[in-house]
Amino acid sequence: MPELRKDIVTREWVVLSKERAKRPTDFRKKGPVQPTLQFDANCPFCSGNEFQTPPELLAYRKRETRPNTPGWRVRVTSNKFAALDREGELNRKDVDIYDVMNGVGAHEVVIETPDHGKTIPHMEEKEVEEIIWAYCDRYNFLREDRRLKYILVFKNYGEEAGCSLVHPHSQIVATPVIPQKVWSKIKGVEQYREYRNKCVYCHVAEHEIKSGERLIAENGGFIACAPFASRSPFETWIIPKTHRACFARMSRFEVAEFAQILRETMLRLYLCLSNPPYNYTLLTATCDSDTLDNFHWHLEIVPRLTTPAGFELGTSIYINTVPPEDAARHLREVEIPKAMTLTKPLLSTS
Repeated sequence: MPELRKDIVTREWVVLSKERAKRPTDFRKKGPVQPTLQFDANCPFCSGNEFQTPPELLAYRKRETRPNTPGWRVRVTSNKFAALDREGELNRKDVDIYDVMNGVGAHEVVIETPDHGKTIPHMEEKEVEEIIWAYCDRYNFLREDRRLKYILVFKNYGEEAGCSLVHPHSQIVATPVIPQKVWSKIKGVEQYREYRNKCVYCHVAEHEIKSGERLIAENGGFIACAPFASRSPFETWIIPKTHRACFARMSRFEVAEFAQILRETMLRLYLCLSNPPYNYTLLTATCDSDTLDNFHWHLEIVPRLTTPAGFELGTSIYINTVPPEDAARHLREVEIPKAMTLTKPLLSTS
């Protein structure tokens, strides 16, 4: 019989349709093609094509190289087709019964590597660390703008996930409002603390470690798990064990551990599902409260293996055909080829 599960944070319901359960091989035909080119003359993100992008805002590069030239390892620029504009005032006003303001904000692209075909599963952990440091540095810069209320880091990978350029990149969007999805999670954290006197994400991390049933990977500072009320097949969360509202407050040691488990998780998804399209979002505290104790940052990864249809759009209740316990088991059991061996041993999930 199908099962209804409630999301512990947002209180939204999910349907687990176990009778229609699928294995990883059932999804593999939808995976994007892995790029193999090391340079593409038509790709604006490839090293050597820096003139095709707006001027860089941040770059980690060789000391002897100049801005907007080759020699960088990670590079951040404004999005050429930005959704929001850094210039101007908000000018919020009422138009009849409606609320309107100018589209002020920021929209940036984090070009993760100069190599056209090098995705996170194929990177060294130090390379993943630098991507995370770029997220932190740009977050800390943008949050100084008092017009901005929320900063979202996200990655679209594959055409089905809304990615228009193959070269590995992620994006940062800063908005003058707090998105409704974020509000619902903040309120969920507050309500759970009132009821249980404990952070809900801390509680989830403790429970998943103890249970092991939905645990995918673990290191000293983080866990990767399939959420109890997974909205879609192989949805995965990475949660820090240490309670912290904002990801940009991580120490160097925490960044290294986050890079390790992020690479491992993406590698397991890559191997298990044959390079699936996915979105990941880094959910963090609001700009005006990121030093407070009112949230618990985490990363949500959603492989785009199914398409929401009328029921999901009409009710916001998602139907998932792969129970999270099965998804976690498949990901745990992935055999890592020697050429892609993890640099740190996995912790036991038994």
